Amino acid sequence: MKSVSWCITLAVALTVLNGCSKDDKDNKPESPSTGKPVETNPPNTNYPPAFTGQTRINGVKTAAAYEAKVLTSALVAPWGITSLPDGRLLITEKAGRMRIVTNTGSVGNPITGIPAVNAAGQGGLLGLCIDPQFTSNRMVYWVFSENVTGGTVTAVAKGRLADNEASIENATVIYRAIPAFNGNLHYGGRILFDNTGHLFVSTGERSSLTTRPLAQSVTAALGKIIRITTNGTPAPGNPTFGQSGALPELYSIGHRNPQGIAIHPRTGELWQSEHGPRGGDEINRIKAGANYGWPVITYGIEYSGQPIGTPPIQQQDGMEQPVYYWDPVISPSGMTFYKGNRIPEWENDLFIGALSGTHIARLVIDDNKVVGEERLLATENQRFRDITQGKDGALYAITDGGRLYKIDKQ
Repeated sequence: MKSVSWCITLAVALTVLNGCSKDDKDNKPESPSTGKPVETNPPNTNYPPAFTGQTRINGVKTAAAYEAKVLTSALVAPWGITSLPDGRLLITEKAGRMRIVTNTGSVGNPITGIPAVNAAGQGGLLGLCIDPQFTSNRMVYWVFSENVTGGTVTAVAKGRLADNEASIENATVIYRAIPAFNGNLHYGGRILFDNTGHLFVSTGERSSLTTRPLAQSVTAALGKIIRITTNGTPAPGNPTFGQSGALPELYSIGHRNPQGIAIHPRTGELWQSEHGPRGGDEINRIKAGANYGWPVITYGIEYSGQPIGTPPIQQQDGMEQPVYYWDPVISPSGMTFYKGNRIPEWENDLFIGALSGTHIARLVIDDNKVVGEERLLATENQRFRDITQGKDGALYAITDGGRLYKIDKQ
């Protein structure tokens, strides 16, 4: 009897333990599956995915009633958006302006004191974030394309938002991604704080066939995720790359043009969106010290239609596979994970602004795998540049056409 009693006690304990360790996604409402992928156009290649569900996953459809409102159309090529502690929104415009916009759509005057940007091509005033201690220090951090000797660089600056909110005080460039290049494409440009008070920054490989191989070089900051302190120095705890001359600010390598980064609200891991060439847009789960392959491996081809690499390969030992990829492309830009219970079935889902795709992509993620995809606001015909979650729990998205959307439950 004693052994039977012990077995029953053990069984109960294991049941409780298993219940406590379940992924919190198990308890959220599920969106119904459409049974077929949302992408209906033919791919550019016949490259096979590395695993089932890596591309063209079945579509889902949000069951809850939600609405999207245009709060303003008065912005001019907005690029980055973040929430202030009081619920208002701080927004960059590509030409070099920063503005505060209320969550009812009132657009403030341009904030002065921001260093000049090179707004040609894909350059300009790009991503931004505020300090976790903003309430006390009022510090803002942003990425921009800067003119320097030899061309332009992806640069990071910081400054204090004045008490009257009219200017940025003591703006200082704290980091420049070297080498400079005389071009105006593929700057990357997103920035956010990690959970230890340091900054992640995404940089592009500047597009040229000359600079493209530098995405694989640990002596160059192009085509990388970097991790720095708020003073611009390499953050403590960064991975060590074994090659001689490796830059200590590098966190991951082998990226093309990463225009979205976000921290998973449950795991604390960094996720990233990356523009592929013709096909091969990616979603990656970023691991310290990892190589994400560009331009050695890719699911895309050149814009000319020619393969990339001789022969073209999509998998190689020592190089990470994307969690998910698109072919044809949607041009993924800024992104955010949904946190909170305004629309419970969205909890921990990833929302990505699609530029050429002209929609907001919602990816349902379970155990680090994409298990469903939905396209929101596809009828708006807008290039969605960035998206964030406001202090009120709603999603706020900006478009190249100057719109600010609020997306929330009805």
